[in-house]
Amino acid sequence: MPEQKIKYQYSYFIYPFIIPEENYDKYLLKLLKDKHCKLKIFEREKDMHLYTYFMPRVRDYLFPSFTWDKEKQKQFDEFSINTKALLLAQKPCTIFEYELKKDVQGRVGKEDTIFFTVPKIEIVCFQTGIGFLLMKTIIEGENTLADVLNFNYKFRDIHAECSNLKNYENIHLQSSNFKDRKELSHFIKEITGNCREAKAMNLENEKFFTYSYVCLEQECWNETKPFATLQDDFLKFSYILPSNTQVTIENTEEHVLPNLKYAKLGCTKQGATLLASAIYTENYTKLPFTFENEYLYTYLLALYKKIYFKKLNYELEKNKNFSEINKKFTDFTQSIWIEEVTDDIIGSDLCKKWEQVLELQDLYMAIKVKYDIVYKERNIEKNTKMAYVLAGILLALFGGLVINIFTLYLK
Repeated sequence: MPEQKIKYQYSYFIYPFIIPEENYDKYLLKLLKDKHCKLKIFEREKDMHLYTYFMPRVRDYLFPSFTWDKEKQKQFDEFSINTKALLLAQKPCTIFEYELKKDVQGRVGKEDTIFFTVPKIEIVCFQTGIGFLLMKTIIEGENTLADVLNFNYKFRDIHAECSNLKNYENIHLQSSNFKDRKELSHFIKEITGNCREAKAMNLENEKFFTYSYVCLEQECWNETKPFATLQDDFLKFSYILPSNTQVTIENTEEHVLPNLKYAKLGCTKQGATLLASAIYTENYTKLPFTFENEYLYTYLLALYKKIYFKKLNYELEKNKNFSEINKKFTDFTQSIWIEEVTDDIIGSDLCKKWEQVLELQDLYMAIKVKYDIVYKERNIEKNTKMAYVLAGILLALFGGLVINIFTLYLK
């Protein structure tokens, strides 16, 4: 198979984690105290692409700082760090940037080593106690689609306990922050904490979700060289498989996004990928920027919904305070579930596709059915108790009446 050379690429690896709700403000305080963490403030002029893309209520949910004016920003800056943590804990979502040092290491390793850098890290914290660690990676130098396939496959579970049993020698992290896999894994644990509650929720906490963009050189995919020649590699790209895998996946179709040329979206439970060709200029200029901004936060919101449903399901199974669960479920439904995310044509198409692949509607209905059952059981129990109370009262009144009648009769 001829090498498929790449014009431009990056991969985001997304790691979900759980923050105990009672410690949420303390977690934000920890990040505020970390000299490498910087609170990400969104401003209308600077981030107009996000401001205009998201519908108002969803925008306010994801990026509350859009509503801050200069005076409010100044007041916030003057607060103590403890007060800042308490104020941020009242917001539905808070985002931090983790500032990395500049790479200073030289290239060391075998000839087949895949060198890469981590130019960007974000920590996204939701008030509900769900967090995401996002790491952007870029493979250095000239590379091929096969390099990306192997890199995504191996990096995806680099934090897994079983990763020690696999061969990661041909991945070298060229960064002054992380000298090897162990140091990277330690960093992830420092940010995300222990995973006991995540495991209890049946949440995948060893493998990253993969969000990857690849624009091939135009000779790989053009008017005379159709997409069919890339079909197998596209499937491997979508399912985060290595280049030497024999593809046996059936009944899988690539998703064509509206208004885009020479671009195919891969949607699986493992992640989201976009494969494009440089024959169309926007595919290595405008589209990669939009894919890692507007569309990335759209995907993150879909993941958040999925994990929040798992969290609610876990709390229902644990028979936690039903009144509190009732409030959470109602607030979530009204504040984010029923809200339109965007009126952007491509963005709306992505929302529908990711909702389908992540089975969000099925999860919501399963939670609602379980919620309704618990609600009815509680009402039956409540009504039964009320009936016993009323029966007791009536019995007491009847008993008193009998005694009074008997007393009058004796007189």
